[in-house]
Amino acid sequence: MWILAAIGSAFFAGVTSILAKLGINKTDSDVATAIRTIVVLAFSWLMAAITGQVGAITSVSGESWAFLALSGIATGASWICYFKALSMGDVNKVVPIDKTSSVLTILLAIVLFGEDSNLAVKLVGSAAILVGTLLMVQHEAGAEEGRTTAKGHTYLAYAVASAVFAALTSILAKVGIAGVPSNLATAIRTCFVLVMAWLVVGMRGKLELVKPRVLDARELGFICLSGIATGASWLCYYFAIQNGQVSVVVPIDKLSILVSMAFAAVVFHERYTKRSLLGLAIITAATVAMAVWS
Repeated sequence: MWILAAIGSAFFAGVTSILAKLGINKTDSDVATAIRTIVVLAFSWLMAAITGQVGAITSVSGESWAFLALSGIATGASWICYFKALSMGDVNKVVPIDKTSSVLTILLAIVLFGEDSNLAVKLVGSAAILVGTLLMVQHEAGAEEGRTTAKGHTYLAYAVASAVFAALTSILAKVGIAGVPSNLATAIRTCFVLVMAWLVVGMRGKLELVKPRVLDARELGFICLSGIATGASWLCYYFAIQNGQVSVVVPIDKLSILVSMAFAAVVFHERYTKRSLLGLAIITAATVAMAVWS
């Protein structure tokens, strides 16, 4: 069951990237992140209520609250970096780098949680994911027609930071979600993501950009849809890591890259070279191998 949940998480995460990209052409990425977090919060608490898990909030331990809070903060940081990167670069530039968080997560899960079954498969698979990503990033980072800009380097830094925070998110959530119903845990941690997202908007002096006369109605719709997709992805993801191995769930979840890049080709007409497609094939093969043999 948790394998299916991980697959569902991957699909919705892939859709999220495309909807988010459509929502930040004119809209500031920090503002978009804060708005979509409101949607995710409402969606996650609604699901917790529907599944009857809200009542269990009184039994959540202090340790779980602390780790869920830290996980939420890490998620907020990852989002801010990720959507900043998306606003500066193409989906097929940002997504592969962000997905390398799976490698760091796998290594941390092996060390911290003792998830060392079929260790060789996990280590070789992780190395293959890095190789595949390097193939894709080298092609993209060169920019079209051999041009390399300062902006290109900036998007790269944000994408790498997004991957690091995403890895910390999974590890912290695995600890915090222990003994807590997964939907309720998702709802709790989203509260902290919301606070952090709006603090960033306020600290950067962007509250004026939230006014209706400033926001583009069409992009606002895509931002809200991306929030719903994110909520669905999270519900699947945290159910999966609660009931399965983090080192297996994370690689499956990162297959969202296939969904993101397929939609990017159709919606944004982004094109891929043989080199980038080879990198994608290596990443996919390594991920599937780890999911099957781990």
